Amino acid sequence: MQEPILTAMDQSLSNLAKMIIDGLRLEDVLPEDIAPEAPLFAGGLGLDSIDALELALLVERTHGVKITDAQSGKVAFASLKALDAFIRENRAVPA
Repeated sequence: MQEPILTAMDQSLSNLAKMIIDGLRLEDVLPEDIAPEAPLFAGGLGLDSIDALELALLVERTHGVKITDAQSGKVAFASLKALDAFIRENRAVPA
């Protein structure tokens, strides 16, 4: 049986999920357990404000994108898909 081919979006979301799991040391969570549109906070993964700070640092170190205030954090951390879109929109364009 042939394995499904991941689209670029699927791969990007999978990589983000792995970054979150590894970076926040989430035990018993697999990348496929994180639904792309499920909230990361408020009942989703059960993340808290300390996790938000750690996640913001992970995004900055890994993707070079700063989350500078609570409003942009709220937008970025709404879901895995929202975080992917936020990174794509705010990533510095190489000169």
